[in-house]
Amino acid sequence: MRIVPILIMLSLVLGAHYYVFSRLWFMIPQPVGRVVMLALGISALALPVLAMLIGDYLSQSVASFMYRMGFSWIIIFLYLLLVVALVDVVRLTHLFPLEGIFSGSWIGFIAITSLIVACLTFGYFNYRDKKKVELSLTVDKEGRGGVDSLKIVAISDLHLGYGIGKKEFESWLPLINDENPDIVLIAGDLVDSNTHPLFEYNFAESVKKIQSKYGIYAVLGNHEYIGNAMKSTEFLRLAGITLLRDSVALINDSFYLIGRDDRSNPERKSIEELIAPIDTTKPLIMLDHQPVHLEETARNHIDLQLSGHTHKGQVWPLSWVVNTLFEHAYGYLKKGDTHIYVTSGLGIWGGKFRIGSQSEYVVIHLTFAGGN
Repeated sequence: MRIVPILIMLSLVLGAHYYVFSRLWFMIPQPVGRVVMLALGISALALPVLAMLIGDYLSQSVASFMYRMGFSWIIIFLYLLLVVALVDVVRLTHLFPLEGIFSGSWIGFIAITSLIVACLTFGYFNYRDKKKVELSLTVDKEGRGGVDSLKIVAISDLHLGYGIGKKEFESWLPLINDENPDIVLIAGDLVDSNTHPLFEYNFAESVKKIQSKYGIYAVLGNHEYIGNAMKSTEFLRLAGITLLRDSVALINDSFYLIGRDDRSNPERKSIEELIAPIDTTKPLIMLDHQPVHLEETARNHIDLQLSGHTHKGQVWPLSWVVNTLFEHAYGYLKKGDTHIYVTSGLGIWGGKFRIGSQSEYVVIHLTFAGGN
């Protein structure tokens, strides 16, 4: 039964490519230019598949190049599809006389290419510009053990691997360490879809450079499952990260960290099961990678939930899609007495472009009302 949706998806992808390249074919006036365009398109379509199949057998530089170029094509093609479809709509409705420009003319092809290059250039530099989101929140519970406030640095969706290498990741470390956080929380997808480069190039050495008073805690995301949950778990252990996989940690006898396994695991525990044995009069902070069924979080009186996963769509118009799929796809929400923050992520999946979203790390000043 799984083959049917795969075949449908493959048909849609190939059909969309046929539509776009047939339009571009008639825009380019020279046969040589058409052949070059088609060859580049076929290569771009093949690169992400090759990166997944043989990337582990190549050098890091070659595998990273294939990965980045191949998965960047997904976003490049999305914008090609949108622009070509818009041109067709305008042409068919005769709003503007476009026939001479977009048929057998370099002008139309160059215009479309320039527009997409401009959008993606903006998206690349927007991705590189990491934003600090700062929140001051109050929990109506007493802090214990001498802890009446907490400074949290929350990050998610780093996607370390072939796409985001050690050098780029290490450039983010000062953003975290300069905050001098009490605790660092990672809401899933620290790992991309392949754990091989993490072990091969010793990413754990870099992750260990994160500094905080109470340590680093994380949950699994869907990409840790894609990349093999057992291997991802081993990497987190080597990196000095405490993994909360359907488990709870009591920190300094003051507050609880609750880590839900990703919903990729259909047998993960419910929130009710996780909090049943603990003292719920203490502050409860929960990590859950995918922000689904937020009513359950509020019903169980979790004080703060941190999630990621959505990337806020990463690029427009995918932001509209995630807004449809999730009750709350990005930012701060208060539901009942529960504070919820869904981050768009510090890293990125695939092409390094953000259009209509931002790369961010979240600094939360959490105050326990009436604390000691």
